[in-house]
Amino acid sequence: MTLWTASEAAQATGGRVTGDWTATGVSIDTRTLQPGDLFVALKAARDGHDFVAQALEQEAAAALVAHIPEGVAKDAPLLIVRDVQAALEALGVAGRARLRGRVIAVTGSVGKTSTKEMLRDVLGAQGHVHAAEASYNNHWGVPLTLARMPADTDFAVIEIGMNHPGEIAPLARMARPHVALITTVAPAHLEAFENIEGIAYEKASIFEGLEPDGVAILNADVATAPILREVAQRHAGRVLSFGWSRTAHHRLLSVDLHENSTVARARAWRTPLVYKIAVPGRHFALGALAVLAVVRVLGLDRAVAMADLATWSPPAGRGTRERLVLDTAEDGMSIDLIDDAFNANPASMEAALDVLAVSHPRDDVGRVARGRRIAILGDMLELGETEGVLHAALADLSAMQAVHEVHCVGPRMRALWKALPWEKRGRRVDRAEDLAQEAHRLVDAGDVVLVKGSKGSRVSLVVAALRRAGRKMEEDVA
Repeated sequence: MTLWTASEAAQATGGRVTGDWTATGVSIDTRTLQPGDLFVALKAARDGHDFVAQALEQEAAAALVAHIPEGVAKDAPLLIVRDVQAALEALGVAGRARLRGRVIAVTGSVGKTSTKEMLRDVLGAQGHVHAAEASYNNHWGVPLTLARMPADTDFAVIEIGMNHPGEIAPLARMARPHVALITTVAPAHLEAFENIEGIAYEKASIFEGLEPDGVAILNADVATAPILREVAQRHAGRVLSFGWSRTAHHRLLSVDLHENSTVARARAWRTPLVYKIAVPGRHFALGALAVLAVVRVLGLDRAVAMADLATWSPPAGRGTRERLVLDTAEDGMSIDLIDDAFNANPASMEAALDVLAVSHPRDDVGRVARGRRIAILGDMLELGETEGVLHAALADLSAMQAVHEVHCVGPRMRALWKALPWEKRGRRVDRAEDLAQEAHRLVDAGDVVLVKGSKGSRVSLVVAALRRAGRKMEEDVA
């Protein structure tokens, strides 16, 4: 299906086209480019203009460029603009302008990607959904998502993130959501803000982009909820809330965590709700309640949505659970891995440890008689001057009492390692590469292993090492 014609793209961006082409997609990376995509030559770690020739060889429909790159023919299919980033934004604005459906924008210190993925699945059963890939939530991710959006989309789910003040509002105005959702406000990116209130105001700026009579949905439990509500009331036609608070429109009443699921009871106004999610996590139950609030606002079938939630599980690196077989010759010779290695702050770390705490290791299957709950934790980044205190405070979480051993990765995690009782202290290293080399020696059959840390801590290397160890042992036995 045609997404952009040459004339439409030129009109949207004010650029000059060479050739008469049509694009079926938009790409910024030759590694994932599909034939028919419009390749956008952004300047990031490397200049995208250096890859235009390769993109055209891979059958890109055309390339969006600021100049004709060396080695590219003058009559090659191009869209030539003054500034590629600005042109991408203009293409996103044009994509949003032609949309006939409704837009839901999601932000929050924790849970925005998981909630976005819940919305993708739940709304997808009741209409044509277009949602951001991965965590495409920044100055290029949001316009790229909008530029990729088919005009016949029923529901667009746009994730909006930030690292510094002033980033969310422009993206929200570009997305022009009918519904804007804030999952929570927590200490994340504190080094760029004076305090948690500053983060709350930045998150609340998502409401500045709401369409007339748009709906704001916010977390009623956070201490900064009055700030969120104050800003929402200035921009939204209606303000709804969710959480445990008695004042919440969608109110959680109970959450029961099981080995592979979560069962929650809630109340939406006067309507009782019982729903299940196919993964353990109190934070997932809260995110699902926010999703049900969105479903209600959109006038969709809530019963269908709850049925879809029962089969939902998070994307890779966001709390996914898998069993890694260590030895195929003996039954039970495996570990359970909880891969939550994509992002971390104090709130999400507590949520992940809660999941680990309710897990059930298996006894009498490995070298160690009793199965263990093992946490491999990487640095939480961008926490500012209080980072040491916030890392050490993890030792006092109630869930930590159920953890048998904690391995710490990164210089900031030294504070946690020192705060732990000696019997819980595992290995402490500054680099994830060092722990990855010995990861297979840190676990035993029957263990449940949580790996979590900020992306920059690179604890995903430990996840990869554990997966390789499992496969390698399988191959050796075979």
